Parts: sequence; structure tokens; C-alpha cells
Amino acid sequence: MTLQGNKSFGLSNNQSTSHFVPEGLHEFAYEQVINEICDFDWGNLTPTDLTSVAWAYYYFSTQFRECLEVARSLYPDDERLLQLDHGERDTDNLSPWPGVAKPGEKMNHDEFMRRTLELEPISDDRRRSLVAIGQSYLTKVRSMDVHTRALALASYEDGGLERVFGAILKAQDWSGPLLQAFQHFLVQHIKFDSDPDQGHGALCRHLTPNDGILPLWVEFRQMLVKAAPRLRSRAPEARSLELAKV
Repeated sequence: MTLQGNKSFGLSNNQSTSHFVPEGLHEFAYEQVINEICDFDWGNLTPTDLTSVAWAYYYFSTQFRECLEVARSLYPDDERLLQLDHGERDTDNLSPWPGVAKPGEKMNHDEFMRRTLELEPISDDRRRSLVAIGQSYLTKVRSMDVHTRALALASYEDGGLERVFGAILKAQDWSGPLLQAFQHFLVQHIKFDSDPDQGHGALCRHLTPNDGILPLWVEFRQMLVKAAPRLRSRAPEARSLELAKV
């Protein structure tokens, strides 16, 4: 079965996922990077491009799990982070899915993505390239301050990733088991994050991120365009890199 762009959670090609801040309110620089990611031309990606995005996202999901682990180690008595942990690690909330997760099977979300990538083969050269891109990303983010990585959780869960996922879902062709599993992952995560009171965002909002987390978003953006060069937009990219140096 071929799944097209999701009608409930994806946006049509003429809808913008840009974030507009009311006049007088401060917008953090990292939010501008989120805007840039959302403004990529997701609707015109090929299935090959989307598969590369799924590979890149696997490495981000690994980094996300590690951020959560860092936050739990820094704040071991935080009940809200414990509840978030239950929804992201050793959980069955993505199960079942054909070829990835059996009914009731518990796993970390990055493990779901790892198994998703195994659903369809890619060439050895392409695999080596995507692995190198992902490993380079992990090396960079793992060198960042642990408190900064913990604070980034709120920017991911409290709207940032929900917007990015909605943008990715504007893609039109989700043919094949790998992309269908990836689409399932994105749609379910929008559900997890979107409830303003009980969603994953509400569970880590108290971490209150600031622009110290900007390099984490810039590295995510860079990894995406390296994995899927069709996404590249030179002017926003230059702006992100400029902001990261501030």
C-alpha cells in the first residue's frame, strides 16, 4: 500500500510551517533555525531523498535519547522527566508495526528507527556516506555541554519537533515499507507531543531552553541537508551558521 502525504498531520504544499512571534515578544535564534528546517521544500522530495532523511533522523533520535538520559541523570528526582522517559524509552507506544515491532513489544524509539532502516536495502556507497554524516553529527553534539543538551529537550518536545515532523509529512510519496514505518513514527510523535497539558512537551517545559542550545539545532539542520542535498537553501543555511557563531 502506498501512503501519500498525511492529511491530518502533514501540511499541504501551500501552507507554511513558519513560526510567527507576536510583535514585542523575543524569538530565540534557535527558533529561526526551526523555521528554516520547516521551510525546506519537503513536498518535492523523492522517496530516495526521504529515505536519506530517515537515516539522518535515526542519528538524531539516538542523540535525543542520550539527551533524555543526560537529563534524567542530572535531575533523577524529577517526576515529569521520569514520565517522559517512560514514553520514549523501553515503551510499546509505537507497537505494533510490520517488520519493526511486534504487538506489545517495548523498545527505545531510536531502536524503532534503526529497525526501520533495515526494512529496505541501500547501496554500500550510500550507506557509508549516510553513516559518516550521522556519526559526524553524533561526535559534534556529544562534545557539547551536558546541561545544554538537557535543556534542548524542551525545545524538541514542546513544539520544535512537532513542527518539523509536520513539515516532513508534506512529502507526497511514502511508498515502501521503510517510508511507511517512518511516516508512522512521525505521525505518532505529533500525537505524543501535541497535548498542551499531558503531552511530552508539557513534561519537560520547565527546563526552559535558551540560545545556548542553538548549536544543537544548527547541527541537526546541517545533517539533514548533507543527507538530502535537495533540501539545501543557501541563504538560510548561511544565516544559521552566522547565528551559531554569535
